[in-house]
Amino acid sequence: MTTDTPHTLVHLTDSGLAVTADDDVRGREVVDRNGDEVGTVDDLVVDPEEKKVRFLQVGSGGFLGLGERKQLIPVDAIVRIDEKVHIAQDRGHVAGAPAYDPDLVPAGEYYEELYGYYGYPPFWAAGYAYPPYPFYL
Repeated sequence: MTTDTPHTLVHLTDSGLAVTADDDVRGREVVDRNGDEVGTVDDLVVDPEEKKVRFLQVGSGGFLGLGERKQLIPVDAIVRIDEKVHIAQDRGHVAGAPAYDPDLVPAGEYYEELYGYYGYPPFWAAGYAYPPYPFYL
C-alpha cells in the first residue's frame, strides 16, 4: 500500500468550509462501544477537495485545555450519532492509537498507520467506500 494520500487533509476550522448545524458534531461527547466516555470532538479533519470528513479530532483528559490529549479517529469507526458520537472501539483502544508528531512522521504514513490500527482501509485505497456519514438514528 502506498503512503501517498491523494489529497491534503486539513482541520475544518482552517479550511474555509462549513457544515450544517445538524451535521456538526464538534463539541459532542464521544463514547465507546460500552458507553464509556472517550472525549469530546474538538474538530473535524476534512479532505477539502472531496469535501468529506475523514477523521474526528477528539480531546480527552486535562483541565481547562491544559494537558489534554488529542486523538484522531477515522469516521469509519462511527456507528451512530445522536446527542453523542458512538464509536465501535473501546476507549482503551483509542488511548493506544498512534500519536502524531508532524516533525517525526509524514502525514500520509501516519494516516495509513492510524487506519491500520483501527482496522479500516485508508480512504485512498482501491475499492474504499466512504461510510454513510452522519449516522443518525
